[in-house]
Amino acid sequence: MSDPTDVINCHLELQQTLSSLLARYDIEVISLADTDTIPGSFFGEREAGLIGHQLYLRQDTPVHSALHEACHYICMDPERRQALHTDAEGDFDEENGVCYLQIVLAGFVSKLGRARMLRDMDRWGYTFRLGSAKAWFENDAEDAHAWLIKHGIIDHKQTPTWHLRQS
Repeated sequence: MSDPTDVINCHLELQQTLSSLLARYDIEVISLADTDTIPGSFFGEREAGLIGHQLYLRQDTPVHSALHEACHYICMDPERRQALHTDAEGDFDEENGVCYLQIVLAGFVSKLGRARMLRDMDRWGYTFRLGSAKAWFENDAEDAHAWLIKHGIIDHKQTPTWHLRQS
């Protein structure tokens, strides 16, 4: 983590935007008080939690964390989704698909956008072979793009289908 204080957090307006966006995937955003422990958080305090179809956040939860965990839900197979509690698991290809999809979905979040998501991912410490999330997304993510298309999550133009992975 380089400078996590410079990322966009899930203040109330962003929580409402995320709720509307993620409802398309039947993900329920649960807003918690600033002093509450976040249930289902794999990485601990501040980071989003995921239990079943419920995504838990506080106002200090980074938006990239919320979208990342939501994208795990979207990208996992139905069997894992049904038993989901805290650890999304998944393999290397799915993790790349999750990172790619969180960048795509950031374009649908007002006051965020793809460019800001890429910067936040770098600031938080995501690592990619080409040194930055932007370089990876633009020049090295063909496999992630193809994986998302194969599973019916996006189309060839990077447009979400608004469907969960089915197999």
